[in-house]
Amino acid sequence: MANYYSDIPELKYHLENPMMKRIVELKERDFRDKDEFDYAPVDYADAMDSYNKVLDIVGDITANVIAPNAEGVDEEGPHCHDGRVDYARGTVENLDAMVKAGMNGMTMPRKYNGLNFPITPYTMCAEVVAAADAGFGNIWSLQDCIETLYEFGDEDQHSRFIPRVCAGETMSMDLTEPDAGSDLQSVMLKATFDEENNCWRLNGVKRFITNGDADIHLVLARSEEGTRDGRGLSMFIYDKRDGGVDVRRIENKMGIHGSPTCELVYKNAKAELCGSRKLGLIKYVMALMNGARLGIAAQSVGLSQAAYNEALAYAKDREQFGKAIINFPAVYDMLATMKAKLDAGRALLYQTSRYVDIYKALDDIARERKLTPEERAEQKKYAKLADSFTPLAKGMNSEYANQNAYDGIQVHGGSGFMLEYACQRIYRDARITSIYEGTTQLQTVAAIRYVTNGAYIATIRDFEQQPVLPEYESYMNRVKEMANKFDACTNAVKEANNQELHDFVARRLMEMAADTIMCHLLMQDATNRPDLFAKSLNVYVNYAEAEVEKHFNFIRKFTAEQLDSYRQMAVETSAE
Repeated sequence: MANYYSDIPELKYHLENPMMKRIVELKERDFRDKDEFDYAPVDYADAMDSYNKVLDIVGDITANVIAPNAEGVDEEGPHCHDGRVDYARGTVENLDAMVKAGMNGMTMPRKYNGLNFPITPYTMCAEVVAAADAGFGNIWSLQDCIETLYEFGDEDQHSRFIPRVCAGETMSMDLTEPDAGSDLQSVMLKATFDEENNCWRLNGVKRFITNGDADIHLVLARSEEGTRDGRGLSMFIYDKRDGGVDVRRIENKMGIHGSPTCELVYKNAKAELCGSRKLGLIKYVMALMNGARLGIAAQSVGLSQAAYNEALAYAKDREQFGKAIINFPAVYDMLATMKAKLDAGRALLYQTSRYVDIYKALDDIARERKLTPEERAEQKKYAKLADSFTPLAKGMNSEYANQNAYDGIQVHGGSGFMLEYACQRIYRDARITSIYEGTTQLQTVAAIRYVTNGAYIATIRDFEQQPVLPEYESYMNRVKEMANKFDACTNAVKEANNQELHDFVARRLMEMAADTIMCHLLMQDATNRPDLFAKSLNVYVNYAEAEVEKHFNFIRKFTAEQLDSYRQMAVETSAE
C-alpha cells in the first residue's frame, strides 16, 4: 500500500540527521513530560520513534485519503454563501481524517494537548501533505500560526486558544489588504479600543486571506490613530465565535483550488491584543512570516516531488519510436535535473528547519529560566543561520517547484496539456509558491544583506571544512571555485558603491550563494548515503556550476551604462 512518507527514503534520512539529538534534548527538556503524559518519550530513541510513527500515519492518510480526493477538490473547490465558506467535500474528509488521527497542534506543548514536536518533523508532514494536494496543505499547515500566538500571547490566551487548535480548529493570518500587499506597513484595517466592553474593535477589509473563514485569526491592524507606517500596527486575535467578520467573496484562482482565498469585511469585530501594541509588524509579523515561508518551502518541495513522480511514471510507460521515452537523452536529462533540484532543495529546507528548531527551543527555554552564556551563544548562532537560510529555502524551492512542474508537463508532451493528467494541476498549484508569503524578489531583499555582510561566504567556508568521501574531492574543488566566483562578484558589487547596481544584481548573487550552499549540503548527504544522493550530487554540481558561471560572467561584465539601458528600455516601453 502506498505511503507518501515511507515511500520516500530521503525523508527518513533527513529526519535522522545528527543535529536531531540536540534538537530533541532542547525540545524535551530532559524528557520531563514522561511522568505526566503517557505518550511523552522517555529518551532520544523513543522521541525519534514517535516522529517516525506520526510521519508514517500522515503518509498513510495522504496516500489513501488526501491524494484520492485531490482531483475532486480541485474541480469542486470551496463555496461561499451568506458570508461563510463551505469547503469542498474532499477537503472536509481530509480534515476529518487528520483531526481523528490527532495531527493538529503538532508543535505545541503537551499541556495544551499538543504533540510537542520540533519544527523539522512537522515540516516533513507539511511536505508530505503538499505532495498530494497543495491546496489542502495550506488549510492544514496554517495550524503553525499558533506558534506566533504561543510565542507572543499571554498564558490566558494560551489556555483558551491553543487547545482548540490542537483539537482541530483552523487558523488564518489576516495581513494583506487591497492597498497593502507586499508593503504591509501600509495596512489600514482600523483597531479601536472599546472602553465599555474592554475589548478592541476591528473595522476594514482584508484581501487574499488564505483559509479566510478560519476559526481563529491573527490580524494585523492599525491601533495607533494618525500613524501611516509600521510603528502604528499591532497584532490581534479574532475568534470567529464572536462574529463581526464576513467573507465577501472567494477569489477565482489559477491553482490551489481547495484552499479558499478570501476577501474579508470586518464590521466592528471584537478582538483582543496579542503581545504589545505597536510591535505587530516590526516583531510579530516578521516571526509569523518566517514560519510561513518555511511552510511554503516545504509545500514547494512536496510539489517538486509530485511533479517528478508524475513525470517519471509517464516516461517509463510512454513509448515512442519503439521504446520508452525515458531512454531518450532529451527526456532523461529533464528527469535527472528535476530529481537533483528536488534533492538539493530538500537538503536546504531541512538544514533550515533544524537551525530554526535549535534557536526556537532555546527561545522557549529562555521564557522559563535564564540561558547560560553557552546557550545564549548557541541561540544567537542558530537564529542568525535560520534568518539567513529561510529566504534561500523559500526562494529557491519555490522556483524549483515551478521549474519542475514546467518540465513535468514537458515530459508528458501533449498529454500534459490535458486536464485528465495530474501534472497540469501540479503546474497550476506550483505557480503561487514564488508569489505568496513574499515573492522571490522579496526573498532576495531578505537574503542580500547576508551576501554583503559576508555571512553566506563564511557559512560556505565552514562547509568546505566538512570531510567528504575521497571520490568527491573533485566535486569539492569545483564547488570551492564556485564560492570564489561568488565572493569575487560580491566584492566587485560592493566596490562599485552603486545602490541601484547592487539591487539589480542582488538576485544573481543570492542564487550563486544558494547554489553553492546546496552543492555542499548534497555533498554531505552523498558522503553519508551515496546510495541515495551520489547521482543527484553529480547532476546538481554540473547544473549549479553552470548557473554560477552564468551569473559570474553577467556580473563581472555589467556596467552602470548597461544598467541605464535596462532602466530606459523599461521606462520607454511603459510610456508607449
